[in-house]
Amino acid sequence: MGTDADLDLSRVESAFTHGELKITGRLVDASNATLLATVGDAQYEFVCIYKPIAGERPLWDFSTGTLAYREYAAYLLSSIGNFDVVPFTLLRDGPYGEGMVQRWVDIDESLDMVEFFQRDDPALRNIALFDSVINNTDRKIGHLLPDYYGRVFGCDHGVTFHTEDKLRTVLWQWAGLPLTQSEISRLQELKRVLAGSLGEQLQPLLSAEELVALDSRVSHILTSGSFPIPSDQWPSVPWPPF
Repeated sequence: MGTDADLDLSRVESAFTHGELKITGRLVDASNATLLATVGDAQYEFVCIYKPIAGERPLWDFSTGTLAYREYAAYLLSSIGNFDVVPFTLLRDGPYGEGMVQRWVDIDESLDMVEFFQRDDPALRNIALFDSVINNTDRKIGHLLPDYYGRVFGCDHGVTFHTEDKLRTVLWQWAGLPLTQSEISRLQELKRVLAGSLGEQLQPLLSAEELVALDSRVSHILTSGSFPIPSDQWPSVPWPPF
């Protein structure tokens, strides 16, 4: 079973793309159909999450059938934009049709998550910047995944990339603080790839209006030179926070 955190990405990608997807359970607290599964081949098998499009519940502000696409779009931006926040993710067919398949992350259960999410931690700051870019409307404490290797991932990115400013998160520690030079450089590079390879990969996943809004958000963050601050027009923290 593939559990090595440093396993070559090509082997992970091959197993997830070509391996058999087997359902092993269901996460009953999820609002959409979220299935626990394994995926792999004769050499490697991984635990994963499978969210079939057929199991998505309609949302008034997000089109039906697009949540899995947004999850994959978030992974592409995370990977190509060098945020490295989202576990390996792809779109593929499964027992219940096309859906999002994402590598499972075993979290460090020794951590007190109520204390952890409030830290001034570089990994959490990275997620906060990522969320401001993708316009995450639902960054809850339970969507933070600190693993046993000291890394922190994020999950549940189906309600992202909206054209309107809808940022809702529990990570407001850096609100209004200036960006570092490395963060500015990363956003500048993100602007470049959005105009090229990344933008091309996102086109089938997001609307033209959402892509324009994404580019505008990055530009706005760069112009302001700081992390966004909570809006007084809507709740800035998702409820419940877990």
